[in-house]
Amino acid sequence: MKKFLSLPIWRDYRILLVLYIILAVISAIVKYDRSDNNFLIYKYVFWNVIEQKDLYIHYPEKFGDLNHYGPFFSAVIAPFAVVPKFLGLILWNICLTLIMWVAVRTSRFSKYEILFMLWYGAHDLLTCLFMQQFNIAVAALILLAFTMTERKKEFWAAFFICTGTFVKLLPIVGIAFFFFAADKRKFFFSLVFWSIVCFVLPMLYSSPEYIIGQYESWYHALQAKNETNIADRLSANNISLLGIIRRITLDTSYSDLWFIVPAMIIAAIGYFRVNQWQYLPFRKTILANVLLITLLFSTGTENSSYMMAGIALPIWYTAAPWRRNNWDIALMAFAFLFGSLSPTDLYPKYIQNEIIRPFALRALPVALIWFKLSYELIFKNYDTVQQTILFREREKLHA
Repeated sequence: MKKFLSLPIWRDYRILLVLYIILAVISAIVKYDRSDNNFLIYKYVFWNVIEQKDLYIHYPEKFGDLNHYGPFFSAVIAPFAVVPKFLGLILWNICLTLIMWVAVRTSRFSKYEILFMLWYGAHDLLTCLFMQQFNIAVAALILLAFTMTERKKEFWAAFFICTGTFVKLLPIVGIAFFFFAADKRKFFFSLVFWSIVCFVLPMLYSSPEYIIGQYESWYHALQAKNETNIADRLSANNISLLGIIRRITLDTSYSDLWFIVPAMIIAAIGYFRVNQWQYLPFRKTILANVLLITLLFSTGTENSSYMMAGIALPIWYTAAPWRRNNWDIALMAFAFLFGSLSPTDLYPKYIQNEIIRPFALRALPVALIWFKLSYELIFKNYDTVQQTILFREREKLHA
């Protein structure tokens, strides 16, 4: 096995890129005529903006589902909506794949870390591609915002944050990287600039009154979706730590803020360790923390949202400047086998429908890793030099 895993094929970026593109094309072909083709919803966001129709009513092209993306998404999906459906779907999946690829490849990570992310997250990528989900871009945009901040390109970091936020809100968490920005003033005004651009752009091919009205409708649509996610125990959403608690207690009367606020406080404690900011492994762990909090504390978390875990968990594992122990390895394996693979046919339908899905248990291994990550952010020293000295001293003691 060791010899097999040491083959050059596992470390060749070109082979991985070809594999990713194949996954994008095959998933598009398989889903082309399926009733759960989300691309139909995305496509008509553009055409409904052109015709100034309500974006948040049931689509006649796809009964039983609704659009939950902002009006700005019409500009994002436009190039894929104006071409024939089959071509648009394939190009959309390829584009999502390439966004993730570029985000990972351009990051400030070693080759080992990049390869780990690409292989570990491949299955979660495929899950998203089968549903044509923008969640691939959500994870990629947050990662790109971090990378641009690290490279002192605050203007482009703000671009990626605003682009994602005006589509699906979640990438707004990229503002967490503001504290690491070399030019915080530039970061702030870039956010203002790109927010104005994203807000105004759809007005150029519709009207200001219509777009403003659609933002109000978007707010109400998200509010209604949140209520549904909380109330429906078998919902395909709320596969999060909030969902685990909600589905075990069967209580819809309390507010999720009772859990979200403590999570934010725990996350904020790490930022008070200003002496650790200078260490790249610490900042990488903050990135993983941001991705996992977004996943675990949102009622809108669905299976395709776990693309964020697909890259966050390898970042957490490899960022540590100390040697990972067997418990950490077990947690990563648990997250992949029980988390990433849980929606697949590897698990009997009975287990999926009666155990995993009703209790949102896909979130369990990710939640366990988040608790450990939080502990490390608060108490661990991320000084790579100091950790190397300690490791060598331990090796001498055991020699």
